[in-house]
Formats: sequence, structure tokens, C-alpha cells
Amino acid sequence: MLAAETKTTFPSIPRASDALPESAVDMAAPEEHDSPAEGPQPAVQEEETKTFKDLGVTDVLCEACDQLGWTKPTKIQIEAIPLALQGRDIIGLAETGSGKTGAFALPILNALLETPQRLFALVLTPTRELAFQISEQFEALGSSIGVQSAVIVGGIDSMSQSLALAKKPHIVIATPGRLIDHLENTKGFNLRALKYLVMDEADRILNMDFETEVDKILKVIPRDRKTFLFSATMTKKVQKLQRAALKNPVKCAVSSKYQTVEKLQQYYLFIPSKFKDTYLVYILNELAGNSFMIFCSTCNNTQRTALLLRNLGFTAIPLHGQMSQSKRLGSLNKFKAKARSILLATDVASRGLDIPHVDVVVNFDIPTHSKDYIHRVGRTARAGRSGKAITFVTQYDVELFQRIEHLIGKKLPVFPTQDDEVMMLTERVTEAQRFARMELREHGEKKKRTREDAGDNDDTEGAIGVRNKVAGGKMKKKRKGR
Repeated sequence: MLAAETKTTFPSIPRASDALPESAVDMAAPEEHDSPAEGPQPAVQEEETKTFKDLGVTDVLCEACDQLGWTKPTKIQIEAIPLALQGRDIIGLAETGSGKTGAFALPILNALLETPQRLFALVLTPTRELAFQISEQFEALGSSIGVQSAVIVGGIDSMSQSLALAKKPHIVIATPGRLIDHLENTKGFNLRALKYLVMDEADRILNMDFETEVDKILKVIPRDRKTFLFSATMTKKVQKLQRAALKNPVKCAVSSKYQTVEKLQQYYLFIPSKFKDTYLVYILNELAGNSFMIFCSTCNNTQRTALLLRNLGFTAIPLHGQMSQSKRLGSLNKFKAKARSILLATDVASRGLDIPHVDVVVNFDIPTHSKDYIHRVGRTARAGRSGKAITFVTQYDVELFQRIEHLIGKKLPVFPTQDDEVMMLTERVTEAQRFARMELREHGEKKKRTREDAGDNDDTEGAIGVRNKVAGGKMKKKRKGR
């Protein structure tokens, strides 16, 4: 299996990186301007253009950018915004943390000001948390012009969402599954008047097997619309989608290769898998005072490691797909508010989440897809700040790790550790592991019990209801009462 995967991943790397820089400057220039004399302009423009006003954004939105502390546009915004304002379809490729949300939010709000209408734009995202974050950005940018947005994601009561859609917001931010649900079941809700479609983290939307949902959505929205695809990594599936959904698109590529930010210090640790927990505790002690994001591969491991760290007195909080939506948002907000310094997460949190104060990202379990590495470490060193990323490599992960190094084109240095100090922690960690396992088991049993109880209750209620209807049971009850 691994060998087959290697074949698919490697050949595509040089090709993607070769194609991108040409398409970014060479393609964009001739399509943007008709005369060949103006060809090399974008490079010059980048030097001169410093403000959002120069990019063609209206004054109201420029003020909103100032209030948010966006003083000057990022590279992707300089490339994408002018083209988007001209009404072109865009494929935006830029590393995480480079201001992609602004690159599509500003042109949409700009167009909304010119031709106000309800249900104007749809933004599709792969995860629920990212949907909430994008909604916050839209509301912040459009607060002075009264923009209304609705977030349509799973895990939340769909009745309240139907009410929100009935008010016909300007912007709908959704995960594909729940949106289809509403399109099919919510009366009076349709997207026939839609003007803009955005797919943020487009490759993930397609990788997470949303393809059928996306196809359904594309069928029910108008052909005559503007489409933006944004992602940090381009896959073959995204190229396939580009043919289906975009008309004569312009590629705005800022990162030519798959790359991580310059200010990010990346390290690895080569350790035996049975000492993973011990080394994690050692690193948390060594770098105490920083805020951490620790990525695990499964929900179960995330929960186990969170319990383990809590037993050792760390303020750790989990975030994964088996938690209810309110708990997930709660975890995220506690971490954002710095009430907790360690967030343990699955890849649910690896994309797009903008938490400014993450100092260190730890890949506790190495990502199986090397592209996910770029997204995970992109949670730190955002918007010009610096940060650290440490990847744990066990004896089973060597090939995966080599693939990551190949993808980013760097050999990573070893993170310095004192092995004798690490081994001193073994006893305490083993004890905490035992407690964590017991707690997990109890939690699992409790869940099972509640599920069984709930099942019984449902049955009996249903049965009572039927009995009442059939045999006039209510009368009998009353008689008994007398």
C-alpha cells in the first residue's frame, strides 16, 4: 500500500511546482491585460501597491480593514483581489496563514455593496470550526454595512438553522452535507440567485469524500456565477473540479512549491514508540509557558493523551470529531481565550483555524498524508510571527517522515533532548497512563449505559403512546387514579 502511495505522491510534486509560478505571473498577465507590452506588470505592482485602496477595495471596507488591524494586504491578496474585482474566476494557492479569507471576503463584500441582494454568496468549508471562523471574519469586515451571515453545519439543531435561512442572509457559510440537507428539506430555501461560490481548503473538501455532495450543490446553483477555489495544496481532484466549476480561471499562486513559512522552526524527534508519552511530557516541561497544539491521528488517542496530561497536572483540552458540537466550540474558545495552554486535536483542527497565540505545534502522531503536515504546522508562525513545530518519528514512521521531508524540500534538524532526564519521568508517566486508560474505560461504559437507557425509554414511550391510542389507555389511567 505504501509503495503504491509513494508512486502517486512523488511524481506530482515537481510537476505542480513547475506549473505554478508560470501560471501565476505569465498566465495572469496576458489574460489581465490585452497588450503584450504590459506583460511583466504584476511584479512591479507588488512593489508599489501597499494599501487595500490601491487594489480597488471601496473606502468603507478599507476602514473595516484598518479597524481589524490589517494595515497592508498580503501577497495572495495583492494577486487575487484586483482580478476578483474584475469578475474573474480564481484559483488561489498560498500557504496557510497568508490571509486567504480576506482574499475572497473583500471582493465579495465589494460586489455586494454595488448590487445588494439576499443569498449573495456561498462559502463551502470542510470543517465546522472553520465555518464559524470565516463567518466571524465576514461579520467583522461587513459590520459597518450590515452584512448578515448564516453558518450551516452539522452537529447543531437544524430547526434554528432553517429559521436563519428563512431570514435570507447575504452570505451562507456551510459544510456540504448539512447544506444538501437544507436544500432538500427546508421549504423555500434555494440558491438560484447565487452570485458567488467559494471553496475554502478545496482539496480537503474533495478528499473528505464530499465529492457527491459538491456535485449536487453545483447542479442547483446558477451556472452564471463567480467561483473561487482556495487551498494551500493542489491535488489532482482539485484540478478535476476546476474543469467542472470554473470558467477561464486565473491562478494566483504565491507559494510555488508546497512550503512552510520561513519563520517556522521545524524539528523532529526519533524515538521508540513506547516512550512517546514520556517524551511529550518532557517537551511540555522544557517549553513550559508556551501554548501548544498537539495533533493525534485518532479521536481515541486524542482523548487518552488529554486525560494523561491532565493527570500530570497540565491544562490540556481535547478537540475531535466524537465530541458534541457545543463541546468542540467550547474547547476551542477556552484555548483561544488562553484559559487552557494545550489543545489536543485530530486533523479536524489542522485546517484554516486561526489561533494567533499558538507557539508550538507537536505532531504526536505523524500525518499519513504528507500534505496534512503543511496544514498542521501552519497553525503556528501565522501572519509574520515565529513558531516551532516538532514531529515525533517512531520506528514505524520513517518512510512517512522521509516523504514529508521530500515534499517540503528540507532536511529537518533533531530537537535537542536530555535522554537521562526523559527517563526519570517514566515512572510518573506510566502511572498517569494507567489512570487515563481506566478513565477512558469508565467513560466508554458510561456512554454505553446511557445509550441503552435511552433506547429503553424510547421504546417504552413509543409503546405507551400506541397503547393509549388503541385501547383508550388514558381513560383506564384516570380510573386507576381515582
